[in-house]
Amino acid sequence: MQHLTFEYPEAFIILIMYIFCIFFCKEKITALYFTNLNFFGIKQSWFNFTTLLKHLSIIFLTTTLASPVIIDKFDPKNRIGIDIVLSIDVSGSMSERGFDKRAKKITRFEAVKDVAKEFVKTRVNDNIGLVLFGDFAFINAPLTYEKDVLVELIDYSELGIAGENTALGDGVAMAIKAFKTSKARSKVMILLTDGRDNLGKVTPKEATQLAKAKEIKIYTIGIGKESDFDTNMLKYIASETRGEFFSVSDKFMLKKVYSFIDDLEESNIKARDYIKKDYYFIYPLSFAILFLGLFITLRYRNYF
Repeated sequence: MQHLTFEYPEAFIILIMYIFCIFFCKEKITALYFTNLNFFGIKQSWFNFTTLLKHLSIIFLTTTLASPVIIDKFDPKNRIGIDIVLSIDVSGSMSERGFDKRAKKITRFEAVKDVAKEFVKTRVNDNIGLVLFGDFAFINAPLTYEKDVLVELIDYSELGIAGENTALGDGVAMAIKAFKTSKARSKVMILLTDGRDNLGKVTPKEATQLAKAKEIKIYTIGIGKESDFDTNMLKYIASETRGEFFSVSDKFMLKKVYSFIDDLEESNIKARDYIKKDYYFIYPLSFAILFLGLFITLRYRNYF
């Protein structure tokens, strides 16, 4: 929420003192008598205008010292949300085409990226992370609230970046590591694959038990033909962690699955305040310089 304030509001004490002096600190003038005042050429109108310029200069200089700022403050401590990690298969089999029936030339992975990006944008109050796995698994993005950055990282992800095989157990285990900094009560992993575990340091069952111990709910999604992925293993992972298993044959069905998961439970997330400040002292300073310049110019013309 944005609001205008001042970095150093105590500077306005100068303005209060100045106004006080205008009324109570007037200089004493000794009366002098002359027979003819025409010699002095006093122009009362110039005096009034220059006085106004002097006052405006002081006001804007004081405002400059107070340093006006617009603060955009967001307090994530009071947000309602969950921590989610997307664990996505990037093995060679994800290069198959035809998963998106409206754009049959794009690969499964490209279709998955499109749906994942849409899902990330809908989870306004959540921290979301991204894990990619193939021959091995790695954290492509830690849990973050910066959705725009995460969407870009998903977009930049490339097929085969982690190898051609499917280390399903590693994909789960690495996603568990991504929750290391999580303070949310509800932790959800969305595991997506189109293959069977055929490589990796951790077996899917071992990783599942670890996730269960850490109370991480896992939704498993098998895409493509059911003969391509290990249905029983994906069902096991989901049931052991209180999640659900989904079998998806095209992009439209995948969208419906992510839409269903979008209705997840919510919980409080602990995070630090986010404050953005935009400084606007340059504007009152510009006016102060303008009025001060006019004041000096007119006084110069008046006396000379």
